[in-house]
Parts: sequence; C-alpha cells; structure tokens
Amino acid sequence: MEIEIATIGGYEEVGRQMTAVRAGDDVVIFDMGLNLSQVLIHDNVETERMHSLDLIDMGAIPDDRIMSDLEGDVKAIVPTHGHLDHIGAISKLAHRYNAPVVATPFTIELVKQQIEGEQKFGVENDLVKMDAGETMSIGDSGKVDLEFVNVTHSIIDAINPVLHTPEGAVVYGLDKRMDHTPVIGDPIDMERFREIGREGKGVLCYIEDCTNANKKGRTPSENVAREHLRDVLYSMEDYDGGIVATTFSSHIARVTSLVEFAKDIGRQPVLLGRSMEKYSGTAERLDFVDFPDDLGMFGHRKSVDRTFKRIMNEGKENFLPVVTGHQGEPRAMLTRMARGETPYELDDGDKVVFSARVIPEPTNEGQRYQAEKLLGMQGARIYDDIHVSGHMNQEGHYEMLDALQPQNIIPAHQDLKGLSGYVNLCESEGYKMGRDLHVSRNGNLIQLVD
Repeated sequence: MEIEIATIGGYEEVGRQMTAVRAGDDVVIFDMGLNLSQVLIHDNVETERMHSLDLIDMGAIPDDRIMSDLEGDVKAIVPTHGHLDHIGAISKLAHRYNAPVVATPFTIELVKQQIEGEQKFGVENDLVKMDAGETMSIGDSGKVDLEFVNVTHSIIDAINPVLHTPEGAVVYGLDKRMDHTPVIGDPIDMERFREIGREGKGVLCYIEDCTNANKKGRTPSENVAREHLRDVLYSMEDYDGGIVATTFSSHIARVTSLVEFAKDIGRQPVLLGRSMEKYSGTAERLDFVDFPDDLGMFGHRKSVDRTFKRIMNEGKENFLPVVTGHQGEPRAMLTRMARGETPYELDDGDKVVFSARVIPEPTNEGQRYQAEKLLGMQGARIYDDIHVSGHMNQEGHYEMLDALQPQNIIPAHQDLKGLSGYVNLCESEGYKMGRDLHVSRNGNLIQLVD
C-alpha cells in the first residue's frame, strides 16, 4: 500500500498546522489551524467574515491546494486538540472535503462553536466524537484504522492520533507534554505508545512537535505550576488591594487552580473575557470540571464592565478577576485595564499575576512588552512566568523515540531554527537527514512507501 504524507502547514512556523496522510486511496487530514500572529498584525481583522483565499494569502491559514496532488479521497479531518493553531481553519477549509471532523468531545464542541461563528462559508461536515483509547475504521478497504492515544497538553481532552496501515503506523505527535500527574484528566498513555512501537510492522513514521526540542531536561508536570501558583497567591493573602490574574483561556487546569486558590485566600474569583467564558463554560457544561456555583463568567463587554463596577463598589480586596490578555492582546481585558479603558482602577502596589509565558514570536513579544509597560505606569506589580510548558523538552523526545522506534521521522510545529534542536537529537539516535529524517516545508509531499 502506498503511503504518502503532505506537509501542508506548520512546517515553517508555529501555527496553521495541517498535515495529510494518504494510505492507498484513503486520506486523513490531521489539524486545520490558524496562525493567529498573522491576523494580529492587521488592525480590526474579522476572520469569520473573510474568504479562505484571502486568509491563505495573508499566511493565516494553510494553503491546502497541494491536496489536489494526493491521489485519494479524504475520509476524515482529525484535529488533535482545541487550540486555534489546530482548529482555527476548519470553518474555512473543511467544507471543501466530503469528510467528517473526528475529535474528542471537548475539541468537537470547540469546533462546533467555530463553525457556528463562521459568516462566509456554510460548513456542513459531520462532527463525530471519539474518546481517547478508541479506534475507528477508515475507508472501505478494512485495512486502515484511526486510533486516539491520550496525551497531556495545556488544554484538556488532547490526543495523538495514530493511523494504522498495512505498512506500519503513522503517529501524529502534535502537541503534548509528558505529564504523569496532571491536574485534570488522565496521564499520558506511554504504555500504549510502547505497544504501538512493538505491534505488527511497528511505526512507519512519527510526525513530532519540536517546540521545546532545544531545551534540556524534561518539562515539569502541571502540578509544578499549580504549586508555584499556590505559593504566589498565598503570599498575597494579607494584601488589601487589587489582585488580577491572567492565563491561557483554554488552560482549564490552570483556571481551576486560580479559582481554588482565590477562594483559599478569601477572594471571590470571577472569569472575564469572551474566550475565558467560552472555554471554561464549555468545560463545565461537558463535566470536565466542577466550578463553584457562585463563580461568575462574563464574556460580553457590557457584562464585564458591570462586573468591574461591582468589584470597585464592593472592594477590590474581596475579588480576584481572572482575565484574558496574557500575551498583551490589544483587545483583551488585561490590556484594556492597562490602558484605563475599564471601570477597574489599578493602584500603586496592585498585583498582576501572569500564569503564562510569552509565546516566542515577535508580535506576541511586542504586545506583551507594551502591556507590561502600561501596567507598570499605573503602579502595578507584576508576577511573571508562573507556568510550565505544554510541550516536551529534550528528555521527553528521547523517551518517545525509545517507545516508538519509528522508521521515519518528520519534525513539525516550528521554523527551521526551531527544528534544528530536534534534528540534532534525532541524529544522535542514529537517524540521518535525507534518509529517514525528513525536514520538510509547507506544501511538500513525502513518499514513504511506493
């Protein structure tokens, strides 16, 4: 059976991930993501109103025209998790393919919300839920199966999909951290990865996220970030001014910790911002998390400003707002607070807790710098970098290679500089560029089996 891989997006940048695997006549697409930084550099861009071709020209979504060179039919579109760099282009591209979107329940719900907000295209693809640990048949041959293996990341309900073919397994390894003690959900299923490495013809190809491949050691568990956050917030228990926290809205485990520790220090937590309400509200509706009954979530700007007025009237010392804006996004809540555009007034000595790192990309770095400067001008004291990454450092990569023993490797999720550390790591394990280690670019085809 012929096996061919199209590296469509995310092989020259972090963002707009998209990869297609052809096994015989059956094609499976993994991820259809958005490159948010390409959107943010344009003022007042509303992607939901834009045509896909304009977004492709902007570099915001994958250029999927290479799909016409794959001699097969798309049988499934499989996003690995609910981050926008993996699902943000589904509403723009999925309608081109007569195939269902297959994902875990939380991811499917987020995809559904993306589609409902789309104002340019009618997306009528079936949405199929599949849990980690389950398998489904792909195509009519009965020889290709899709399996979901549970992984841990900075969003709940993440998986690595595995396409089982007669020539061996293709493991799509984006995105994960090797967390054996997660705050929410099950640990990464390393036992299953080791089994896949030993089954049948083994692993034909491993496509891997290289975000932290230049960093030594291992990525700590989310529990490490949780204890760091606990220590920081408990140290503020006697402070009688304002405390504001921000983190990734999609990081439900981190939001849960913030809510819990706010209660512990005698403050009422409240979640503010559209994406904060979206992700946490969805997680609560699907029973991934059980928030306190009195937890407020407000996304609409008028509702947020009313909440800020209530906080000011009742005393900032009684509340802990958890807001959007950890990257300094211009329209996010924290940036509006820093510019003095909300009823919430920052005073000298007020604490701002960034439970997130700056995404290492020039647009984010510039926006975050500006936001921190504006906060500092109002007298805010900044607590930074209370975070652990959702991606594996070097030792996690070594462990995955040892578990899977792949015949071929394709590095992804970075530019060439970011891929270099992973290339060196693979070469130290006996792989060779141009033979079984395939460094690709967007729009390329890699023939693994003729």
